[in-house]
Amino acid sequence: MLKTPLLGLAALLASTVSALATDISFNDGWQFHRVESGPALGHEALPPADWTWETVRLPHTAHLEARIIQSAGRPQWQGDAFYVKRFRSDPAWKGQRVTLRFEAAMNVADVWLNGRHLTTHLGGFLPFTLDLTDGLKAEGENEVVVHLDNRDNAVTGPKSLKDLDFNTYGGLYRGATLSVRAPLHITDEMLAGHVAGGGIVVRQTHVDSARADLTVTTEVRNDAATARRFIVTQRLLRDGKTAAVTASTVLDLAASAALSLPQDLSVAQPRLWSLDDPALYELETAVMAGGKVVDSRRTRIGLRSIVMTKDGLWLNGRKTFLRGVNRHQEYPYVGYALSPEASRREARLIKAAGFDYVRLSHYPQDPAFMDAADEVGLLVLDGIPGWQYAPQDPAFAAQVVQTCRDMIRRDRNHASVLAWECSLNESPMADALVDALHATVHEELPGPGVYSAGWMPRAYDVYLQARQHRLPEAGKKEAPPPAPDKPLIVSEYGDWEYYAMNAGFQQGQWGDLLPQERSSRQELGGPEKGLLQQATNVQEAHNDNLGLTAVGDGYWGMFDYNRGYAPDLETSGVYSIDRLPKPAAYFFMSQRDAQPDGAGAMVHIATRWTPDSGPAVRVFSNAEAVELRLNGRLIAHQTPDKDRLSTHLRHPPFTFHLDHFESGTLEAVAYINDRAVARQQVHTPGAAHHLELSLDTQGVAPAAGHNDVLFVRARLVDADGTPVPTTGTDIHLGLAGDLMLMSPDHVPTEAGTASFLIRVGDNLDGANVTADGAGLRAVSLPVR
Repeated sequence: MLKTPLLGLAALLASTVSALATDISFNDGWQFHRVESGPALGHEALPPADWTWETVRLPHTAHLEARIIQSAGRPQWQGDAFYVKRFRSDPAWKGQRVTLRFEAAMNVADVWLNGRHLTTHLGGFLPFTLDLTDGLKAEGENEVVVHLDNRDNAVTGPKSLKDLDFNTYGGLYRGATLSVRAPLHITDEMLAGHVAGGGIVVRQTHVDSARADLTVTTEVRNDAATARRFIVTQRLLRDGKTAAVTASTVLDLAASAALSLPQDLSVAQPRLWSLDDPALYELETAVMAGGKVVDSRRTRIGLRSIVMTKDGLWLNGRKTFLRGVNRHQEYPYVGYALSPEASRREARLIKAAGFDYVRLSHYPQDPAFMDAADEVGLLVLDGIPGWQYAPQDPAFAAQVVQTCRDMIRRDRNHASVLAWECSLNESPMADALVDALHATVHEELPGPGVYSAGWMPRAYDVYLQARQHRLPEAGKKEAPPPAPDKPLIVSEYGDWEYYAMNAGFQQGQWGDLLPQERSSRQELGGPEKGLLQQATNVQEAHNDNLGLTAVGDGYWGMFDYNRGYAPDLETSGVYSIDRLPKPAAYFFMSQRDAQPDGAGAMVHIATRWTPDSGPAVRVFSNAEAVELRLNGRLIAHQTPDKDRLSTHLRHPPFTFHLDHFESGTLEAVAYINDRAVARQQVHTPGAAHHLELSLDTQGVAPAAGHNDVLFVRARLVDADGTPVPTTGTDIHLGLAGDLMLMSPDHVPTEAGTASFLIRVGDNLDGANVTADGAGLRAVSLPVR
């Protein structure tokens, strides 16, 4: 250790680390051209001089799609797209190392710098970094050209789009960053050429409420022409205050060499990261040479302990069952091209919907979503791309293993990662590939508390089993074999077993489909009876899962989504593709405990209360008792249901039986310890009288200059302000200021709400939306 007092070192770092700004957004000023038709151009293709170009900002989708893609009469666009960006080198970059990192590019990317081909990168879900140093011009403009091909690819998979259960979209749909660093620098993990290498790795060797012990490994490279002497410092902060600090001895590193340096930190009485209190620390890593900081990184971490066994999961020593959901990351129209702010809204919405765990199906998702999961207290199952596709091809196997490595290197320091699904979902993987993927997880992250997960039990630490695979298949009397003696996560449930007679792996045959009124696939604007059936299916299946010894379960799925092989939406989501809740969403909200003082209590009446509503009224609540009144008249004051669908639930629904429908007002009041803690009213709607406009921000304000996308809601209400749940009413949206419509400007209502998607430009001054339609007066709302 250095003889310099560590408190003095902390003060020095506080004044120097913040002064470094070496990462530059590379999102603005791209020129874009999409090739509309013709054969693939090939990797050697550069754009001809006579093309026309559109100026775009990242994240960017290569093609705006219809809300229901194949309903427009054609499949999702696939083909060639080009992005070109010109920029000048800063004189300050002389002698520095300049890299360019793309967070994602769908699906095969060829990149040139100043006419020189730099790389062909395979795979559209993870970052790749390029070293631009030697190819930059000191004078004049530099030019980066990116050629993307998002056609089906046998090496990257996961399957031909026409046979795929989701869509893969296209474009530079996440951001890009230009980094300028000194020759002596912390490496980029995506450039690591060896196992468990690159950047910064934080391993938590011991964590409890009394002490947290960490080992931080930093890879430093010296690209200077001569050897360098330096030290590496680590400072851990919580709310801006130093929690731990350490520094290495003076180190020597030869020219063109690299080293990995492990350093230990210990935190007394740490504030632990948990689902209810996602406390985060910031780790500042600095390389100091000649008395100054020459490079630094910030890494956000959460201190927590996760132990999984066949008997369940313990988070910070407390046994916990993870109530979860599967998520496809697509938005309507823009596909995967979400702004960081939109990804944060997604995480907040999922948490508010009653979930503590998300399976990222079936591919790595936005880094901003990972950050937000850390922030709100969501555990995630991080997974590689895969769905019913595993050719016996060495090139494919090598790609899959490298994808696993890249995913771990990108996400390894996130508090939110529960386990690594380095497994090709529902794909018949060879034993050698399974073994290689399991080994890769533990090569990249050696030590305790690291778990591989897969749907085939061989080798993996955690077994992922969909509920439809656990139940007997259609036409078979015998059940599948019991789960192996290892931790179990119910990876998917609640959809297929209610849709195709639990066809198991014979899903492509789709024989003997259950009638629609039994299905979990229900449109938001569909009949109330069907939506309540979905909620019943959800309740039955989740209750069944709770009877297992399992770590957790994941409902399929959070949002409705498009599929490559189908001309309609997959509508098993508890939210619509436009992010509006169905009744089943309130069931999950009710499964989160309220506090004894009533904090967090909720109650929801699951009916529109129209003449089409049935006389059995279901109420979701996490209270001890609920009182229901109709037009002020007491119907009943009762405790939760006790039936076969509720045997394991924390908070079963409350079902009230009325003699008949009676127009008016239903009011539910929830009680804990005989005290009213939550209430809700539902009114029989009248005729549509006016519109109400709102921005769906989930507490994350619109962000100018980020290509932020967000939903605008235009809701039909009657003269008293009661929502009118009509589907099919045409609503028009107009824009003022620096806004752009991603959706059509005319959208029909679904259950009374028309959802528009807008993109925010550079300036919110004067930004405004105006809705009108159905003979109703126009209503306006500022965007801010």
